[in-house]
Amino acid sequence: MKIERKEILDEVKKQLWLAGPMILVCVFQNLQMTTLIFVGHLNQELLLAGASLALSIINVTGFNVLMGMSSALDTFCGQAYGAKQYHMVGIYTQRAMLVITLVSLPLSIIWAYLEPILIILHQDKDIAAQAQLFARYAIPSLFANGILRCLVKFLQTQNIVFPMLLANGLTNLIHVLLSWAFVIHFGLGIKGAAIAICITNWVNVVLLLLYIKFSSSCKKTWVGLSMESFHNIPQFLKLAFPSTVMVCLESWTFEVMVFLSGALPNPTLQTSVLSICINVLGSFWMIPFGVSVAGSTRISNELGAGYPNAAYVAVLVTLMMALTCGVVEFALIISVWKVWGKAFSNVHQVVSYVSSMTPVLAIAVFVDAFQTTLQGVARGCGWQKLGAYVNLGSFYLVGIPLSALLAFVFHMNGQGLFLGLVTTLIVQVVCFLFVTWRTDWEKEVNKAAIRVGGTGVQDNTLPLLV
Repeated sequence: MKIERKEILDEVKKQLWLAGPMILVCVFQNLQMTTLIFVGHLNQELLLAGASLALSIINVTGFNVLMGMSSALDTFCGQAYGAKQYHMVGIYTQRAMLVITLVSLPLSIIWAYLEPILIILHQDKDIAAQAQLFARYAIPSLFANGILRCLVKFLQTQNIVFPMLLANGLTNLIHVLLSWAFVIHFGLGIKGAAIAICITNWVNVVLLLLYIKFSSSCKKTWVGLSMESFHNIPQFLKLAFPSTVMVCLESWTFEVMVFLSGALPNPTLQTSVLSICINVLGSFWMIPFGVSVAGSTRISNELGAGYPNAAYVAVLVTLMMALTCGVVEFALIISVWKVWGKAFSNVHQVVSYVSSMTPVLAIAVFVDAFQTTLQGVARGCGWQKLGAYVNLGSFYLVGIPLSALLAFVFHMNGQGLFLGLVTTLIVQVVCFLFVTWRTDWEKEVNKAAIRVGGTGVQDNTLPLLV
């Protein structure tokens, strides 16, 4: 059947309204760059190395885990809101905060005793000691970050994005001031950097809680603390666990790539260039991530409301926006092919190597736009378990073995590692596209109704759009 142009345009407007602010929210929530800049101005390589190592480890063992668990709310809250089960949006959020807070307790123990773990992993003892110092002072931020991610999902799935944008923008400015005060002015060094992150995250939590408490926009969805949040925790975990696996399997792969680069000839050069490429990929990732959030919200809302055709249109628009993002980002990287390496280093060998990696990086950014967006589709539909299997197979059965083969057997070094990563992203896209193409959206609506207590298909007399 023909899709009406008006349907597409209306959906594009809705998704752009969500995606734009969410991209900025994602940027503002990245406090780590500011932290490293201030620690770097202490002119002590040991402190910078310790902070860098600590941030890498606490992401892997903490923040990524919490991000994965909170992603279950993309499904639960989004579909409950679409089904007009408004009070359940708040219940699901409280349930998630309870579970994530409990999970944060053992994670905080890992942070508290990080030094012996790092030494077992053959890290320098002095750097490991500084990393543990940073991690210990950052423990309060672990609990704040978990609550913050739940609050963001709570608002996002209701299409409330501008208050988050204002709160995150304000706390980002506060973080700059706090970092200067604690790191430089009071001379607390690496401890001050961790304290600044903690305070910033908790300020953000308080601002969003105040908005939720007093705003008329949340009166239907936040009815106060409820004992109902203690019920059906296993149901939440059925999505939260695969969501966590889905996120962590991907993020851990990048750490493995950097680790493998250290075993290559001239490891300093290989690790530096690969780190630059991965950081650039991560920076460009924020744009399709905003698109994926918008797509996830719109798809889950329509499924919960019982409209399979509208959900299908939302998927098509999300993929169109992913294509646009990918093409623009690809063109941008290619346009600065010969010069962009100079932004990271003045060393000719590094600049030359980065330039040689540019075509592969451009392809990676293009494919990653689709991969990131399709994972948003998966979250909106509740396909986290499928996503976990896809990520396991693509990263650990295809990507990492292929990267090692190209880098160490065929002696392609860093380019080989990155080519393996690109292959992984392509495999992910193919798998998710196949599943999306084969999906019966009326069945997805009925699954959503069972999950959140909706009323099932509302427009089942209409032919499914193709």
